Amino acid sequence: MLLLAFDTATPAITVAVHDGTRVVGEAHAEGATAHGEQLAPAIQAALAQSGAAPADLTDVAVGVGPGPFTGLRVGVVTALTLASTLDLTAHGVCSLDPLALAAAPDLDEPFLVATDARRREVYWARYDAAGRRQDGPEVAAPATLAERFPGVPIVGRGAELHADHLGGSRGPLDPTAAALAEAVVAGTAERLPLEPLYLRRPDAVPLDQR
Repeated sequence: MLLLAFDTATPAITVAVHDGTRVVGEAHAEGATAHGEQLAPAIQAALAQSGAAPADLTDVAVGVGPGPFTGLRVGVVTALTLASTLDLTAHGVCSLDPLALAAAPDLDEPFLVATDARRREVYWARYDAAGRRQDGPEVAAPATLAERFPGVPIVGRGAELHADHLGGSRGPLDPTAAALAEAVVAGTAERLPLEPLYLRRPDAVPLDQR
C-alpha cells in the first residue's frame, strides 16, 4: 500500500504519504483562501520526501469536511481526479475524526472537537474516550455548544478562537494528514463518499434564490 492523504477543510493545508507501516513523507502550508495554489506543491513535496512518484500510489484519502466551500472543493476534486486518472482506491474521511484520534490518547475521557466555521460558529462532533465519533458533525454557536456540553473537554481551533465560551483547546488545533492516513490504514475512521460535507448553504446564491 502507498497512500496519499490530504486535508483542505481548514486554513492548515496538510499532506502525508503512508506506506502501510508509517508516514514516509509530509508537507504543510497555510492559506485560508489559497488552497488551490498550495495543495499541488504540497503533494509534490510530500511525494518527493517519500521517494515515490504518483504512479506508485495505490490509495488516496481526503478530509471531506465540514469546512468552507472553496477549500473543500479543492481537496475533494483533487482526490477524485487522482483516483480516476491513477486508478486509486479512494477514502473520504470526516475532517474532525483525525483530530479526535490524535487527541484521544492524551485526554482519556469523552470530548468534543470544534473547528472554525466562521460567522462566529464552530463545526463540532462528540467523541468517546477512544476517539470514536458518537454525535455530529454539526454547526453551532459556541455559547450553544458550551451550554449543551458543560465541562466536556474540547480540542480544535474553534475552541481556541472562542475560548471565552469553550475554554480553549485541550489538544491539537487542526487536523493533520498524518493522523488521517494512520486512521485510514488502521481502519479506525468511518469511510465516507468523496463529497464535500458543507453542513450549510454558501453565502453567495443567485438573486432568484434569495
